[in-house]
Amino acid sequence: MSELHFDPLFAPVDADLHLERIGGGNETEVYCTDDRRDVVKVKQNITPTLPATLAQAIALRNAARRFATVMSPRHAIRNDFVVTADRMGQPHLLVIQPYHGDAQPLSSLDYAQLSLRVRWQLASQLTRIIARSVAAYAKRGWMPDLYGRRSVSAAERAALNRWYRFPWRLWSFVVQRNLLRAHNLLLTAPPNRRIILVDYDPVTRGKLYQLIYYQVRLWLFWRDLALIALMFIAGWAP
Repeated sequence: MSELHFDPLFAPVDADLHLERIGGGNETEVYCTDDRRDVVKVKQNITPTLPATLAQAIALRNAARRFATVMSPRHAIRNDFVVTADRMGQPHLLVIQPYHGDAQPLSSLDYAQLSLRVRWQLASQLTRIIARSVAAYAKRGWMPDLYGRRSVSAAERAALNRWYRFPWRLWSFVVQRNLLRAHNLLLTAPPNRRIILVDYDPVTRGKLYQLIYYQVRLWLFWRDLALIALMFIAGWAP
């Protein structure tokens, strides 16, 4: 049985203000509409005023457009941004995306059950996505987050983001997460089998943090390329 959540935030997309929660990320709660046409993402980094929220919406819209260009139309999806308010009148930002109910996150794929031909298709797409991301960073100094992080609830996300969980987050970032187990990349159903990016948030921390973050990502791409080759040959992914 689906779990419905009531919130006045949903007024722009749902008449009875009830949506089903289907997931959550590092700073986002994710719901889907009753007709299964759209995903509604509620951003949790609340800004104090309407002008600040509008500025955030514009910044995220521009980032989404940049990342969609990097990914190319084959691997990108539509992003719409809506500013709404909660029951206290606090402004919030919603991100509306098409709902791909038949798609699977790469994190849940059983690669051993896929044919050699399908594994080659996935390896080709992932290699192309890596190449486009590296080219974007070399030219512009940024690239999309292909990996992502999942949370079961808002409470779990808050717990994972506490300062004393930093060693765990670092271990997860460097060791546990790889492109074959990405949460931000979904594989659509046959016959298209497109890998699509569903998270278009930029890295918003300071320049030094971004420099270190992207440099680590560049090195980890070499590991990912080795794992992609192993997946293609043997159907195995850690």
